[in-house]
Amino acid sequence: MLTKKDFDEAYRIVSEVTTETKLIHSDYFSEVSGNEVYLKPENMQVTGAYKVRGAYYKISTLSDEERQKGLITASAGNHAQGVAFAAKKYGVKATIVMPTTTPLIKVNRTKSYGADVVLYGDVYDEAAGKALELAKEHGYTFIHPFDDPAVATGQGTIAMEIFKDLPLVDIILVPIGGGGLATGVSTLAKLLNPKIKVYGVEPAGAACMQVSLAAGKVTTLPTVNTIADGTAVKTPGEHIFPYIQKNIDDIITVEDDELIVAFLDMVENHKMIVENSGLLSVAAASHLKEKGKNVACVLSGGNMDIITMSSVVQHGLIMRDRIFTVSVLLPDKPGELAAVARTIADVQGNVIKLEHNQFVSTNRNAAVELRITLEAFGTDHKEQILSALDEKGYRPKIVRTSL
Repeated sequence: MLTKKDFDEAYRIVSEVTTETKLIHSDYFSEVSGNEVYLKPENMQVTGAYKVRGAYYKISTLSDEERQKGLITASAGNHAQGVAFAAKKYGVKATIVMPTTTPLIKVNRTKSYGADVVLYGDVYDEAAGKALELAKEHGYTFIHPFDDPAVATGQGTIAMEIFKDLPLVDIILVPIGGGGLATGVSTLAKLLNPKIKVYGVEPAGAACMQVSLAAGKVTTLPTVNTIADGTAVKTPGEHIFPYIQKNIDDIITVEDDELIVAFLDMVENHKMIVENSGLLSVAAASHLKEKGKNVACVLSGGNMDIITMSSVVQHGLIMRDRIFTVSVLLPDKPGELAAVARTIADVQGNVIKLEHNQFVSTNRNAAVELRITLEAFGTDHKEQILSALDEKGYRPKIVRTSL
């Protein structure tokens, strides 16, 4: 079993290359959750995620012969960058197999550290199978992204820093994909304070650890479906599973819609970009039954590509009634469009887009359809705009759409 001495040694080595990401108290998430919430911003870590901790420590434990063979791993992005960064530090070759769905920013940054990137499969598990094939074919040393106690020990150094900043921490919320991060953090946390609660957080569409714990054995999901690409794992790690069983107090699952809202909350209140998997912990904070506790949320990474970011922002604004599309019917005659615009302007609505459909009815003089995409301040303002249009006889109907 992993010991405090193991983590002390890992922390000494990892500190050579990592940033000590100080806890940030969040007034906003504290108010929302009823607890004192602190953010552990590993999105600000070198390579943009916590994964460099485990990768660098694992590679430090290899022999020179194992390193010189060349390193290989499979990753949805953050472990890839960690291995590539560590390999560059040690001056050895690294090959990374990444799912074809990996965000471009993660692919490009992995390449920027000098690694060779192979895109294969739709999810991590398929990429991992390919990486093992290449390792056998070329004699590379495989660095598992999570199912390795040494990798988990490196990740667990996060808990040491949390206790350093917040000795009286009561609860730690930690994202779970394959389980390496949760293994390291929960194991060290329990060694430092057996009474602490550590909750793992998974996306509802990829809750492999929750299913495995319920079954009492490692279980493979038939499919995964989540926007949290960094935790889209079908099968948790077998070697680290006993640590999870012993040290994780419970699993909280989070829906993708909650991650979208959490992204906007993080940007608006903390001016930080955190990727969807990294937001699992803060999204789970509002699920806690405990109140008045010191809660540390691990923000596991911030490597999010612009296209994904744009999509999340757009859907988040729609969910919050900040943007909506309404359909109104009006006679096809001069001045009607101006009248609708005045009605909206009078209640401070802002028109983003107009679509005019003259063929919604066979009688154009009776009615044509106007679809208006609007910006509002929120739900109350949206209802005010709808009421104003209704009072003018336009019979507004909400249309669920994107920009």
